[in-house]
Amino acid sequence: MALQISYVGGKSGKVDLDETVFGEDFHEPLVHRAVRAELNARRSGSSSTLTRGEVSMTGAKAWRQKGTGRARVGALSVPHRTGGGVAFGPKPRSYTVKVNRKERRRALRSALSVHAERGTLAAIDAEAFDAPSTKQAAEALAGFASGAALVVLVEGEENAALSFRNIEHATVLRAEDAGVADVIGAARLIVSPVAAERLAAIAAAPAPRTREVAA
Repeated sequence: MALQISYVGGKSGKVDLDETVFGEDFHEPLVHRAVRAELNARRSGSSSTLTRGEVSMTGAKAWRQKGTGRARVGALSVPHRTGGGVAFGPKPRSYTVKVNRKERRRALRSALSVHAERGTLAAIDAEAFDAPSTKQAAEALAGFASGAALVVLVEGEENAALSFRNIEHATVLRAEDAGVADVIGAARLIVSPVAAERLAAIAAAPAPRTREVAA
């Protein structure tokens, strides 16, 4: 039997899904790596401190070496002096974690399949929104599960996007921008039929290469 999901918002009928994408077995370690990579990529890593060689401070000796009765002193830019540099402080860095394309695609298939298996995946008729209507969007979500919702749409479905974006605990993303962390972190996933096809195309496993044998 083909994998199908129902509409929310009162429309009858079902949407067929690509079983190779939405019927993938869950691979927890792979999903964990993909989520970690996506969340790390959102970190700016811009913390920065000045070392003793970078602070704006004179290099002159504070007072002469002998004869003052005071302790000998060197540079004033040392960390233990006011205005001195920071020892072992943070510098701008990258938090990038490497995840190859095949792993990322499979992780996305796993995340989508979790919603299909749990029954927290539904379709929305984006064409039914003739104009932005938060009330219409709220009514569509009211009868479908509970918790944070991720609404995935495509270009040309702006009326639906504007309708859902003002709803509390609802996030609207384009299919191209929906990552593994977004999908797996949502309690329910709502997609338009076109967005479902776009997600399937993004997450689909690449076709195996065939080697041509010369005659």
